[in-house]
Amino acid sequence: MPSFDVVSDFDAHEASNAVDQANREVHTRFDFKGTGSKFELDAQVITLTTQSDFQLKQMLDILRQKLAKRSVDIGCMEEQEAELSGSEARQKVILRRGIEADLARKLVKMIKGSKLKVQTAIQGDKLRVSGKKRDVLQDVIALLKEADVNLPLQYENFRD
Repeated sequence: MPSFDVVSDFDAHEASNAVDQANREVHTRFDFKGTGSKFELDAQVITLTTQSDFQLKQMLDILRQKLAKRSVDIGCMEEQEAELSGSEARQKVILRRGIEADLARKLVKMIKGSKLKVQTAIQGDKLRVSGKKRDVLQDVIALLKEADVNLPLQYENFRD
């Protein structure tokens, strides 16, 4: 019986490379000279540190560009509120990985509501979809691509 997995993931090595490139650009740009601006990557959290809110926004743009250039979907970025204190501005960006349980339930409900003849199962942070025909599975992929989910989804482990 054909099946595939729906996951939300990114390449951590490419994300690390993008952060390194963003750091390099911030250190060489004239408008960031002497500000002590930097990006720090710790597991799945990127911390942006600089002097002002305006510079934080510029740094976010740089980070988005570098991530997109390295083929990391910027939809996995969850930007936290900026913390402004005295002469320092700090913001955390969380790189989301995996499908949360309530979103997985919502996707299962959407697939079942479409009346397609498939079975869905939540397996940890991914969703397994299986059906009798490959065409039905392709219809499920098309349905999920059209869905308004603010998380990038990938379809892998397609078995016939």
